[in-house]
Amino acid sequence: MTSRPALADLTTFRIGGPIDSLVVATTELELIEAVRAADEAGTRVLLIGGGSNLLCSDAGFDGTVIAIRTRGLEVVEIGTRVELTVAAGESWDALVSRAVGQGWSGIEALSGIPGLVGATPVQNVGAYGQDVSQVIREVRAWDRTTSALVTLSASDCEFGYRSSLYKREPDRFVVLEVVFELTAGDRGSVEYSQLARQLDVNVGDELPLARIREAVLALRREKGMVLDDDDTDTWSAGSFFTNPIIDIVTATTVPGDCPRYPSDAGVKLSAAWLIENAGIERGFGVSADSRARVSTKHTLALTNTGGATAAEIRELADVMRRRVLEVFGIELVPEPQLAGF
Repeated sequence: MTSRPALADLTTFRIGGPIDSLVVATTELELIEAVRAADEAGTRVLLIGGGSNLLCSDAGFDGTVIAIRTRGLEVVEIGTRVELTVAAGESWDALVSRAVGQGWSGIEALSGIPGLVGATPVQNVGAYGQDVSQVIREVRAWDRTTSALVTLSASDCEFGYRSSLYKREPDRFVVLEVVFELTAGDRGSVEYSQLARQLDVNVGDELPLARIREAVLALRREKGMVLDDDDTDTWSAGSFFTNPIIDIVTATTVPGDCPRYPSDAGVKLSAAWLIENAGIERGFGVSADSRARVSTKHTLALTNTGGATAAEIRELADVMRRRVLEVFGIELVPEPQLAGF
């Protein structure tokens, strides 16, 4: 008897129950047809790329799961401008590695982030002073509400901190291709203080792209944020909570040693600092027998130490959110998408 596929096999959390129907889409046409067929039948759809920002229910998913495995990369160089048209199913870090190797700057600080290209505009993926909204020129997508192909400019995407039009309307668009605009040149600017300290330079200094990538990968490995089959600290969805953005008045109630960053919407605080200073330590678990734990390397990551359930992860997340709310009056917002709940 053949066992049913499971969501645990498609996610970096390695958590999730059985799948009713699985479609592996290797071409754009297969992807569109699978989504359209499910929509016409009134069937629920779960799109999965790299599964690195997803917590799936232990009960599985009652509907059609579509694994995006489309491939394709086109490069056009015009002077110092490099235009990359990349299929949604391409590996993100492989793209970053290629850009660094070719001397194309703009995404080197986004090294080591798991997942596929199609997810990057959804989350407006960012790290160490860069985010993809700075280099995305346009996105081609399938609009499920109108059953039509659409091309959205960067302004159409409504990018914000870890947000976008695609995230705010999660059941509308299927990202097919992303067009990035990078800059030819083998040096990049260091725009984040932690990265600058790692490199022993000043913020704003320019360094070879390869050196920046190596430093970013080293930082991410220290935090358990680079996938490793042998390290359960990486069996996670990366940062489970976004850094909260609060108003200036509320920010005055938070201790001054809490790291804070400028934001167009107010003051952005360090979620990791809030968690740690609310009494949640690395390695924390709700109970001795819980298989869901805070990473031993970084308090923003919730991990599956082996055999953890989605219920255990959610219980841990709820305890952490309550602690921070009780101590600081600030509500943390989970970053991963929930599926099947």
